[in-house]
Amino acid sequence: MGAPMDADDIRRIVAESVALKERFFAENAPLLLDVGRHIVESLRAGGRVLAFGNGGSAADAQHFVAELVGRFLHERRALSAIALTTDPSIVTAVGNDMGFAAVFRRQVEAHGRPGDVALGISTSGRSPNVIEALQAARQRGLVTVGLTGNGGGELRGLVHHLIDVPHPDTQRIQEVHSMVLHVLGQVVEEAVLR
Repeated sequence: MGAPMDADDIRRIVAESVALKERFFAENAPLLLDVGRHIVESLRAGGRVLAFGNGGSAADAQHFVAELVGRFLHERRALSAIALTTDPSIVTAVGNDMGFAAVFRRQVEAHGRPGDVALGISTSGRSPNVIEALQAARQRGLVTVGLTGNGGGELRGLVHHLIDVPHPDTQRIQEVHSMVLHVLGQVVEEAVLR
C-alpha cells in the first residue's frame, strides 16, 4: 500500500478524465451525430432501441433507455426503447437454461426487428453475452452500435458503428460512456422535436 490519496491526486484524476473527454469528443462528434441519426430514423419508422451491457454498462443501458422512454431535456412523446438488463426472470431463466452468454441474444431474437438499433456496451469489447447479442442483431437486420474502450476488442468487427474510448482504464472509459449516452439522448430528442 502506498501513501493515502491527497488533493493533488484527485486533481490529477479529474484532469486526466477531462482531457480524455475533450480529445474523444473532438474526434468523434461526427460519429455520434451519425449514430444519433440512425436511432432517430429507426424510431420514426416505428422501430426501437435495444440496449444492454454488464455491471456499470448495464446501468448505462438502463439510464439511456429511461431517458428515451421518459424524457431527457424536453417534454415529448415516449420513444420505444428496452434495456435487456432489467428483467431478472428472463436473465436468470435464460442464464440457467442456456448459459449467461445467451441472456441478451435471446431477447434480441424475441424483440429485435430489421431497422431497430442494438446498442451493446462493453468497456473491454470482449463480453460474450454482448458479442452474441450483437451477432444475432446483425443477422436479423438491426443497426448495431458498440460502445467500448481500449480498441474495441472483439466488438470492433461486429458492429456497424464502433464508439471506442481509447483508454485502458474501465473507470475513465465509463465516464466517457456516460457522456456519450447523454449526447446521443440530446441528439435524438432534438431531432424528434422538429
